[in-house]
Amino acid sequence: MKIKSNQTRIYDGNGYKKRAACLCFRNESEEEAGVKGTLGRLLGIFENTERKHRTYVYVLMVTEMLEDWEDSVNIGRKREWFKTDDASRVLQCHKPVQASYFAALQQGFLSNNMTPLVATIGGGDHSPTYNINHNSRSKYK
Repeated sequence: MKIKSNQTRIYDGNGYKKRAACLCFRNESEEEAGVKGTLGRLLGIFENTERKHRTYVYVLMVTEMLEDWEDSVNIGRKREWFKTDDASRVLQCHKPVQASYFAALQQGFLSNNMTPLVATIGGGDHSPTYNINHNSRSKYK
């Protein structure tokens, strides 16, 4: 555990930051996108060994779309739905690491028989590459 002013950070045994993503997805999806829903199955785990960061990607099954939500009121955020190919192209300009998740997830699912993907990020922030361990099986389904 690492304590900073006004923050407590918890790390797992490998030094990766642990966050309560499964617990805060409700707040984040409602505040940022104006949607409510239920958390579906795990799609993949992306590890950035340089930054000691692990991202878990889940399906969010949207059950309600809010007319007004926090970020729409406070900063004028708009909600827009994309097909995965289109989302990847749009993200490539602004968030290339997240954009590359789509390709890695597609590749992992096709070769891993729909088992959640475990991938390690390399290549730095601007040209991420993934090493996909096809022999490993995520313990999450």
